[in-house]
Amino acid sequence: MKKILGLTFGGLQQKTVTLVLLIMAATVAVFLGVSAYQSRMLSDIVGETRTVQQTAISQTSRDTMHQVMEGTLVSSTALQAKIADNDFSQIVDQIHMLQAMAQGLFESRAQIVPAAVGLPDPDKAGVPSAMVLCEEGVDYTESEYIGIAAHMSAPMIALYRSSDKIDGCYIGLADGTDLCVDDKPLSKLDESGNPIPFPVRDRPWYKGAVASGGIYFTGMVRDAFTNRLLVTCSAPVYVGGELIGVVGIDIFPGSMVDFMTASGEGAGIAVVVNNRGQVILAPEESETFKAEEADLATDLRNSSNRELAHFIDDSLHKTTDLKTITIRDKQYYAAGAPMPTVGWAVISLVEKEITEQPERQMLAEYDKINDQASARFREGTVRTRRTVIGIIAVVFVLSVAVALLAANRIVNPIRDMTKNIIHSSRTGELFEMKDSYRTNDEIEVLAESFDDLSKKTKQYIENITEITREKERVSTELSMASQIQNSMLPHVFPPYPNRREFDIYATMKPAKEVGGDFYDFFLIDEDHLGLVIADVSGKGVPAALFMMIAKTILQSCAMLGKSASEILAKTNEALCSNNQVDMFVTVWIGILELSTGRLTASNAGHEFPVIKHPDGRFELYRDKHGFVIGGIAGAKYKEYELQLEPGAKLFVYTDGVPEATDAENRMFGLERMMEALNKEPDAGPGRILENVHEAVDIFVRDAEQFDDLTMLCLEYKGGQTEDSHEDRV
Repeated sequence: MKKILGLTFGGLQQKTVTLVLLIMAATVAVFLGVSAYQSRMLSDIVGETRTVQQTAISQTSRDTMHQVMEGTLVSSTALQAKIADNDFSQIVDQIHMLQAMAQGLFESRAQIVPAAVGLPDPDKAGVPSAMVLCEEGVDYTESEYIGIAAHMSAPMIALYRSSDKIDGCYIGLADGTDLCVDDKPLSKLDESGNPIPFPVRDRPWYKGAVASGGIYFTGMVRDAFTNRLLVTCSAPVYVGGELIGVVGIDIFPGSMVDFMTASGEGAGIAVVVNNRGQVILAPEESETFKAEEADLATDLRNSSNRELAHFIDDSLHKTTDLKTITIRDKQYYAAGAPMPTVGWAVISLVEKEITEQPERQMLAEYDKINDQASARFREGTVRTRRTVIGIIAVVFVLSVAVALLAANRIVNPIRDMTKNIIHSSRTGELFEMKDSYRTNDEIEVLAESFDDLSKKTKQYIENITEITREKERVSTELSMASQIQNSMLPHVFPPYPNRREFDIYATMKPAKEVGGDFYDFFLIDEDHLGLVIADVSGKGVPAALFMMIAKTILQSCAMLGKSASEILAKTNEALCSNNQVDMFVTVWIGILELSTGRLTASNAGHEFPVIKHPDGRFELYRDKHGFVIGGIAGAKYKEYELQLEPGAKLFVYTDGVPEATDAENRMFGLERMMEALNKEPDAGPGRILENVHEAVDIFVRDAEQFDDLTMLCLEYKGGQTEDSHEDRV
């Protein structure tokens, strides 16, 4: 197959085009024959009716043009006014909604936590978002209003997205700040990327709304940042007689602007007149009307042209009939329609002389065409009569023959292919290429595609089956690994119901199916309790395996009666002896003498512990760190002592707590952790861990968990009397 001038020769396209062209040629030939017959009659009629037709054309043109102008000019003007007024009416409803929302927020601002809102962000260009603007010298971070108004961000963004006519919505506040919603943050930044000062309280929409005390429309004004022509609707927000600010919506009256622009390019013009009789929107090319600033514009109702003045006044109050008025020695057809919501009017004018030009042009063209047609009719009648019958006969015969031949070549292979495909779909057998499909055109390409697709589909199904089987196996193994890991950690609370010297609680929430964090506690003897919390480098299955090894070694060394530093040293020696994967673990270990409250501890690169003394608050204890376990052979570790009085608490954790991140990649941090601990400092260990978990969840929200989250809290209640010890035994 070859492509020449867009046609595929040797393919279905060429065959179809050939058939269509033949049928079209036959149709044209028949049409020419009929035309030849009609031309003979028309040639006689044209000469007799020429004068009558010219008179009829002239009269009909005048009557029709007047009717057209009376119907279309009035209706199109009224329709455009109605469309624009509907836009403004919707904006008024939306302004009332924003006004009510703002009043409700500021009436309850004592119970509302201020929300965060930032400056224009260039990365959000094209994305509807909320941003804060300020007047020169105003610091929005000191504003007592902007944080309350920020709660309107989501509804304002939804409102902005709901209509392509809304260019922006905002609330300008009485302290010189402004909460703005649109998708053009770059327009509000200078060349250095700094926010451009925005004189909120000096803008016409702000001052006009405050002065009117209600809904206020600015008229067509230039946007402070984009210089686009806009109409702003605004309304003041008062709470208890205090002016809080002004809500506003910029509307881009696109249909009106298009209507004005289109009118300037045609025979007529369209303008918009405000409630002061001033032209606020007109085609730039118009010499009759010019749109000017409000301070310079003339009230057309006071014009010396009383005909025009009365027409403008009528248009502001009702839809006018088609009128004829004279402006600068020219007569115009005119129609006007009001926009009740804003009190404006749309005025349309068409120069009457221009409407008479089609009549003159039609008469001239009619004479020219009539003369040319008469000559062609006479010359072509003789030739057409001789050839039309023969052409029709030949074309008809050839069209039938070619159509039959093309149909057979196209339909037969497709019919066979369809049967093969249906058979394959029913039986599951592969589609096979046959010689009957080798037509050297698109049919052959289609058959080859079906053949290739059939083979690939079968292979794809086999691959999917194998992948699914492998995923199920891996998922099962990970589930078992998670169960094994959980079973190795103490998970029954209280773990020692008969021991009243202490209360303990611990949790671990892995980031994946299995984690590398672990905690442990165990009685070394009747008077000593071992406490361990650790974090293995990495996550997932490798970290979990290394964790189980480290946990086993630590507990074994502790049960031998070693000190805290000796336990870390022995564990480091064991892990370094064959650490081919270069993994390591941070560990904090403590041994609590239950009878006295003396805590001996050692830290191998782990997080600082947190201590709460009786009648005090949780405070970070910045102990000295040794090197991580498994990092360097022969590392030495120091230990220290803490005296826990009855009622004291110990909180240890892994770095997954302070380093928990939200969707904006901010970390939870030690400060928030300490606030959560001191929310209920006198609560039991279980409740304290719940408070920390809740604080982390609220901060992180929907962000994916980045690291394992492990915590342990112990409350020392004091050594027991000898009698209570005997009761326990």
